[in-house]
Amino acid sequence: MPDCNLPHPIRIGNTLLPNGLILAPMAGVTDASFRKLCMAHGADWVVTEMISAKALWYHDKKTAVLAALSAEEMPAAIQIFGSEPEVMAYAAKVLSAPDTPAGRIPAAIDINMGCPMPKIANNGDGSALMKDPVLAGNIIEAVRAATDLPVTVKIRVGWDSEHKNCVEIAKIAASLGVSMIAVHGRTRAQLYAPPVDRDSIRAVREAVPDSIPVIGNGDIYSGADALSMMAETGCDGVMIGRGADGNPWIFEEIIAAAEGRLWTPPDKDKRIRTALEHFDLMLAAKGPYVGVQEGRKHLAWYTKGFPGSAELRNTIMKTEDPEEVKRLLLERLGDAKKSVEERPS
Repeated sequence: MPDCNLPHPIRIGNTLLPNGLILAPMAGVTDASFRKLCMAHGADWVVTEMISAKALWYHDKKTAVLAALSAEEMPAAIQIFGSEPEVMAYAAKVLSAPDTPAGRIPAAIDINMGCPMPKIANNGDGSALMKDPVLAGNIIEAVRAATDLPVTVKIRVGWDSEHKNCVEIAKIAASLGVSMIAVHGRTRAQLYAPPVDRDSIRAVREAVPDSIPVIGNGDIYSGADALSMMAETGCDGVMIGRGADGNPWIFEEIIAAAEGRLWTPPDKDKRIRTALEHFDLMLAAKGPYVGVQEGRKHLAWYTKGFPGSAELRNTIMKTEDPEEVKRLLLERLGDAKKSVEERPS
């Protein structure tokens, strides 16, 4: 096993990831706009929002839009969810074809076995698959047979504290030829509550061949968090979810920490400029109405902790006009400039 105290190159199929830094799939968050930004700030690999295999089966047009990929965000995996092997295989085949509704063939197909949300898990999908290792194996086998692309899987440590079977699931996945295993260090019952079970992530790393990268996921909010995750678990890379919300620079921070360089967080000016860039990308991709509706949460994350940020967020949440939203942000940018100009020399 390579030295896991620092990020190092890993390979997924034919793709080399220089630092093993991956943006986690997050429903309603990791759209194309955010994926592009994270790639620009040091992510090696991104994963789409989860795509319903059944919706693709029924030729749902909205689902095809969610799967759309651009050159700026490659290499990107498309994550699919479902609990029927035939339907999951169909989705993998469609997304891997030259005429894929994604517009571009992804770098991999990722199988969601980790989503804890009731509307997913209560339907037998996502993390519910961990309760049925045989079905989980059948799905992996069917997807692998349906595509020539690398197949990866994202799991949790188990359904609840009494049923932590991530090692069993990981061994099944490894035996069926997956190219990467990402482990979120919580059970489904925890949702996103602490603690993160790094011991289970380490157990997965020790249980599967070194040729299969194991990625640690859960509560990585800084460069120090990433390095300690790798040091404690031996994992080959890290997957960042909520730690990247309003903070696409976290990937740069991790690289700086690994290289022993001092990291200077972005100042207010840079955060607002990046928020505006992100908002413009969303407006261009989704139009003014949806861009504003979906952009609000991102803008709230970018401006969190600023003086008067609560008032700003409340105003943005009530504003429908994208130009007014931009004006509100630019006003804060002007305040930041003014405060610098007014400082005594």
